[in-house]
Amino acid sequence: MARSERELSDAQWAKLAPLLPPQRPRMGRPPKDHRPIVEAIVWLDRTGAPWRDLPAEYGPWETVASRFYRWRRRGVWDRVLACLQAQADARGELDWLLHFVDGSVVRAHQHAAGARRQPAKGEVAAESTGGTGGTGGCRRS
Repeated sequence: MARSERELSDAQWAKLAPLLPPQRPRMGRPPKDHRPIVEAIVWLDRTGAPWRDLPAEYGPWETVASRFYRWRRRGVWDRVLACLQAQADARGELDWLLHFVDGSVVRAHQHAAGARRQPAKGEVAAESTGGTGGTGGCRRS
């Protein structure tokens, strides 16, 4: 089943494409076109799905993940963000005084849920006698 809608409009792709590495292969088989790879990455970011749940019309998830991580190691995403921010700033579209953090996607570890920890038997005895319980004043984790 082919996708009828794209994740990025043609205008958005026109701004993004020149910032990506060249499309030529170093050796071996020619690489997959950048656009479906970037579209897949945007889809994953938008949906929050894991790599393995990538729809088949984007191609193998391993290909998308490989390109994403390779570009991350080479700093491609940092350069793309910096260039897009500089372009938007030059057009006066950025307000650098406004910051927004969406806390709905910040996850806490299950042990950070606020439950009281039961002290170990040795700690109870040390607290009641004022001693250190043989730990040198440090709590055991």
